[in-house]
Amino acid sequence: MPDQNTQRIIKGQAIVADDWTVLRLAEGQEAATVEVPAGKVIVPLRTWQSQKDALAARPEIGVWLASDERPEELKDELHKFAVIAVDFPKFTDGRGYSIAYNLRTRLGYQGELRAIGDVLRDQLFQMKRVGFDAYATRPDRSIEDALKGLTVFSETYQASVDERQPLFRRHLRTATAQGEHKDVGAGI
Repeated sequence: MPDQNTQRIIKGQAIVADDWTVLRLAEGQEAATVEVPAGKVIVPLRTWQSQKDALAARPEIGVWLASDERPEELKDELHKFAVIAVDFPKFTDGRGYSIAYNLRTRLGYQGELRAIGDVLRDQLFQMKRVGFDAYATRPDRSIEDALKGLTVFSETYQASVDERQPLFRRHLRTATAQGEHKDVGAGI
């Protein structure tokens, strides 16, 4: 059983210890002057932009984007980050899905893409579809239960980051002499 003080996240399809710290600015702190602790730290985009010279020399630094920030601001620096996180300030704010999709498809980010903030079980399957591969779920909810959210559906219809071909392209549609279909999507 894990230590109660150890933060855990979902990576891929497993619950693992989280060795990264997410830096959130307290009221009154400024991005340019906040002290970034040693170790693996995921800093806000504005902190990265304000302290880039000092932070770029650190081998273990990540950045997180608020839902109203643009991933294109990092387009020339994506290779510097082992992890990029996208903050969901509340579960009803869906802008993070677009940020993740754009990071993966338009900007070609290949590193860990983590969902942070108000992340719930019901969101995980769709988050995976748009490119997230790590999830820091809400601490007041069961992470074991949240893990089940990744396998809610066995098949997807639309193409996305996780499946480049839509269902109708993945399954050969053949008709028998009686006009019956033998494929998965027949009769839908």
